Amino acid sequence: MTARPTYEQLKKDFDWPRAAAELGLEPGAPLNIGWFCSDRICDLGKQDKDALRWEDFRGESRTYTFDDVRVLSNTFATFLQDQGVTAGDRVCMFLDRVPELYIGFLGVLKMGAIVQPLFSAFGDDSLWTRLDDASTRAIVTQKKHLGKVRRARENLPGLEFVFVVDEANLREGEIRLDLAGLPRVEEYTCHPTTAETPSVLHYTSGTTGQPKGAQHVHNSLVSQYITAKWVLDLKEDDVYWCNADPGWVTGTSYGIIGPWSNGVTQAILDAGFNAEKWYAFIERQGITVWYSAPTAIRLLMKEGLDLVRRFDLSCLRHLASVGEPLNAEAVLWGREAFGLDFHDTYWQTETGCMVITNFPGMEVRPGSMGKPFPGITAAVLDTRTFEPLTQPGQVGLIAIREGWPSQIRGYWNNLEGYRKKIVNGWYICGDRASIDRDGYYWFCGRDDDVINTGGHLVGPFEIESALLEHPAVAESAAVAKPDPVNMEVVKAFVTLKAGFEPSKDLELEIMNVIRKKLSGLAMPQEIEFIAALPKTRSGKIVRRILRAQEFGEPIGDVSSLMND
Repeated sequence: MTARPTYEQLKKDFDWPRAAAELGLEPGAPLNIGWFCSDRICDLGKQDKDALRWEDFRGESRTYTFDDVRVLSNTFATFLQDQGVTAGDRVCMFLDRVPELYIGFLGVLKMGAIVQPLFSAFGDDSLWTRLDDASTRAIVTQKKHLGKVRRARENLPGLEFVFVVDEANLREGEIRLDLAGLPRVEEYTCHPTTAETPSVLHYTSGTTGQPKGAQHVHNSLVSQYITAKWVLDLKEDDVYWCNADPGWVTGTSYGIIGPWSNGVTQAILDAGFNAEKWYAFIERQGITVWYSAPTAIRLLMKEGLDLVRRFDLSCLRHLASVGEPLNAEAVLWGREAFGLDFHDTYWQTETGCMVITNFPGMEVRPGSMGKPFPGITAAVLDTRTFEPLTQPGQVGLIAIREGWPSQIRGYWNNLEGYRKKIVNGWYICGDRASIDRDGYYWFCGRDDDVINTGGHLVGPFEIESALLEHPAVAESAAVAKPDPVNMEVVKAFVTLKAGFEPSKDLELEIMNVIRKKLSGLAMPQEIEFIAALPKTRSGKIVRRILRAQEFGEPIGDVSSLMND
C-alpha cells in the first residue's frame, strides 16, 4: 500500500491546477457540478455503486446507485425545464433531508439554474426574507412546509412555481413533483455552464441588515473535491456520513459535492439528535468516515461512554468536525470513546471549502484548528494595519489570501458588502486567532456580533426585528450567551414602551410571538428586560458590552458611549 503523503509534502507540491487536472478539467472548458457528481462517476465505471443510503426517523429507507442519481437528476432537470424554469433562475430547495433534496440539488445545477438551499426549520419571516432578496422564481418543498411557503408567496409575486415532492392537497399554482413516478430521462445535455457560472446561493447572517446571499460558482467543485479527498481522507470503499443539513454550506460542500465528486457512498439519517439511534446508524451502515459538529459531540459526551460501548463502532476509521471551535475535552473524549481523534476543520460559507484543517496524519493538538490546507495562504493580521503578525501567540484577524477556487464571487444584491471583507488582497474572516511556533492556529473568538450557536451563525438583526413586532417592545439587542453544549445561545435584551411592566407572562408572550417567525436556532433562550441599551453617542447599540457581561469579559473602551 502506498504511503500517505505528509502534510509538508503536499503543501510543497500542491497547486489548484493539480486538483483541476485530477477532475479532467481544462481552462475554459464546460464545468457543471451536477454532471461531475453523477455522470462522470458513472463514466468511471461506478454506475452500480451505492451513492446514497437514506433512512428516516420512522425506519423507512431507500438506496440509490450513482446511475440512479444520474438518471433522476436528469429527470428533475427536465421536469423543471418543461414547467418553464430557465437557466439563471433561483430555485429554492426547502425540504427536510429527503432524497429529492440531494438528487434535485444536482438536477437544478444540470439545467443551469442557481440552487438556493434553505433550512426547512426556518420560520415565516426567515423564509420570506431570503426568497424576497434572491427574487426566487421556483421553490421545491413538501407537504409539511406548504403552509409557510403559501404565506410567503402571498407577498412574493415573482415566486411563480411551487413544486411539492409528496402527496398533498394542492392549490392553484402548486405542482406535484413525483420524482419516482416521472418518466426516467436516460440522456440529458447539461446547460453549458463554465467555471464562473453561478451555482449555489447560500444565505449567511450578518451583524446588521438582512441575511446575505453568498454566491458560489461551479468552479467551487475543484476545492470541494480535493479537500474532501484529502482532509476527510475519502477512499473508494468508504461509507461516509455528514451530519449537516444541506440548508447550510457544510451540507452541500461536504454533504453532496465533496463525497459524490469523489465517487464515495454516503449515508443520510433524516432524524434529529438521538445518541442511541446515531450509534445504531453508524453500526448498521458501516460508517467509516464521520463529519460531525462540536455541538453534537458534546451532546454525545453527556450520554456517556457506557452507551458507546453497547455498539460495534469498529467500522469508524476517520472523524472530523466543523462549524465552531472543537474544545480540547471533546478531542480527548473522542479518543476514549472511539480510539480516534476528531480532526477539527475551519471554514465559512464565504470560503466554500475547508481552509484551516487538522490534516490526516498530522499531530492533532486538542483545541487547535490545525494548519492551512495546501494551496491556501492564511495569516493572522494586525487589527489596525491589516499586515500579518509575525510573533507566535499574537492575536489578530484570521485572513485568507484571495484566489482559491471556492471563494464566493460576492453577496447577492450586495457586492459592496463583500468588497468590504477584502483588504490588501486578504479575505477577512471575521474571527480572531493566534498561531503557535509550529504553525498551528488557535481560535480566540468572533470579531463581530454574529452568534455561533450549535455551529450555525445567527445574525442579531433578524431576531431584533422580530422582537420589535411585539407591541410592548421599544428596543432590543440580541447577543451570544455561553452554553456548555451549543457553545453559544441567543439572549435578548429588551426595553419596554411606556405602560408595560416586565414580567414572566410578558416574556412568555413575546417568545410565543417570535417563535412563529424565527427558526429554533435563532430563538432567544432568555429575555432580560432592562431600562436602556448601551449606545454610542450616534445612537448605535453596542452589543459587545452586553456580550462581555454575559461571558464575564472586560468591557473595554466605553468612551464613545452615551451616559458614560
